[in-house]
Formats: sequence, structure tokens, C-alpha cells
Amino acid sequence: MASSSLNSSLGRLSLSSPSPSSASLTPEMKDGEYRNWSELPSELTSSILQRLGPIEVLEKAQKVCMSWRSVSKDPAMWRKIVMHNVEDLRYNLDIMCRHAVDRSQGGLVEIEIWDFGTDSLVNYIADSSGKLRSLKLVKCYLVTDEGLTEALVKLPLLEELEVSYGSLSGESLKSVGQSCPNLKTLKLNHKGIKFPRLFSDDDALAIAATMNGLRHLQLFGNNVTDAGLNAILDNCPNLEHLDLRQCFNVNIVGDLENRCSESIKVLRRPIDSTHDYPYDASVIDMYSFEYEFPDDVDQPDFDILDFPEFDLTDDLMSLLYGGLFDER
Repeated sequence: MASSSLNSSLGRLSLSSPSPSSASLTPEMKDGEYRNWSELPSELTSSILQRLGPIEVLEKAQKVCMSWRSVSKDPAMWRKIVMHNVEDLRYNLDIMCRHAVDRSQGGLVEIEIWDFGTDSLVNYIADSSGKLRSLKLVKCYLVTDEGLTEALVKLPLLEELEVSYGSLSGESLKSVGQSCPNLKTLKLNHKGIKFPRLFSDDDALAIAATMNGLRHLQLFGNNVTDAGLNAILDNCPNLEHLDLRQCFNVNIVGDLENRCSESIKVLRRPIDSTHDYPYDASVIDMYSFEYEFPDDVDQPDFDILDFPEFDLTDDLMSLLYGGLFDER
């Protein structure tokens, strides 16, 4: 809850709660003297409030006193915004995020959004934040490939992009690479899937064609093959960090292993540990997959691989994330 988070954060700063009759908050007594929190220098107050998240500041902290409200309106407070959709908050996070972006007055540099967001919101951010350097979208399922691409082409200064468990096609990646020449870090993370004939180098080829300045690349759970990886190594000479965990179509052996050893400083291989991965790292194993049809539905007599027009890369992923299949 936002209130408990605020209380916990303020508690770590040795801030005692005011009594109902208090005119302002006061810290604990030190050297026989109380000091009024509202009289702290604005720089110190800003440092305190920045330890809280945007939700806590907008819904709680700015209502404490006039000085805190004044500091909370300083655009410098909103150069970095991190917002997660926490259950039971019952806030309209779309509106709240736009309000936080407005307070930056065009000075927003970094923004990270988890579990909420729409095409309209990401385009609002892009239209309002020409100085944006870092955009991270995690599990923002309502942000479409087209909407995200429309927003990203408005951010020529972007240096870091993360789209984890979201939509950004290979064709869109080309547009992004062409529109964001300063891009140095790219993270495209998906659910790792073990499935025969499920492979695609679309992302890798788009990266190789348009993102030659990359230094950090994370393709967790991607369907890239050795050919796609070679294309990236050929065209991204500055690449230093490469994360290919759960990219089950890549075999880093022989010449490919030598190439990676020569140019990549930090390499995470397909079967490396996922202990430091910040999201769910469980694998969908389609080799042992069985879908349980409801009792009133007859199981169809066909194999999904019998249909060549079925795009295993896009259509199967859509079915998986759309909830048709149960994860095992």
C-alpha cells in the first residue's frame, strides 16, 4: 500500500508522526532541540521525497505541509519516474503518470512503467518528453506494436530501451533503430519457450541493420539462431554485454564461441543461471506440453505443425500470452 510504503520510508528517516494538534511534522529531539521539518532546506527536503515513489509523493507526501508541496512541484523532482501497478491501490495510474510527466515540464530523462500503460500513454510521454534518455516498459500488454513504434520515433535522444513481455516486431525495431541513433542499451525479454521449429531472426537482423552503436543487448527468451547472432556480431562492433539466456536456438560453440570471446566482455549463455533475472524465468516446455480441453469440447484431430500458414513466432506467442494455453 502507498501509505505503508510512505510510513516505512519516513520511519527510516527518523521522522515521527504528528499528533492531531500538531501544526507541522517534527523530528525526534536531538541535543535538546527540536527542528521543524517544514524549515529544512529545499534541497534536503527534495532528497527525502525522492526516496519515495511518485504514487507516495502525489497521494501522501505533498499533502503533509506547504513546503513539501512546493518541493514536490519542482520539475527536478520528476526527472526519473518509476511506477508499478500494485494491487489494491485503486488509483488511476494512467492519469497519475500523466500528472507526474506534466510536473517534469519537459525535463523527464528516465521512465519505467510496470503492468499498466496504453498506446495513448506512451505517446503522451513521448510528446511531452523530448529529452527522454531511458524508457522501460515491463508487462505492458495493452501497449501495441504500432502504438509503441509511433511513440519511439519521437524520441531521437533515447539511449536505453527495454520492452519486457511486450510487443515490438522486427520491422518496428528497424524504425526504432533509424529514429534513435544514440541507442546504446536494448532489452527485449520474452518467456523462454522450448518448441521444435520455433525460431526467427527478425529481431536480430533488424538490430544488426540499424543499431550499430549498441553496447548492451539482452534478448532473454528470444527465438534468434546462430545466423542472427552472427549478423549482430558483424554489425555491432561496440557490443560489450550480451545476454542470450533461454535463447534455445543458439549454439555458442566453435567459431561462434571464438567470435563472442574476442568481442564480448560479459556473455550470458542460453543455459546460464537466471538467479539475477528480475522477472519470472520459468520455461514453457512445448515438447511435453498437453492442453486440457474443457469437458464439453471435443479435442480436435490435428497437429498445429500441419498448418504452414500458422506463424509459430507470432501466432503461437499470441495464443500463449492470450491465455489459450495453460503453462506447465
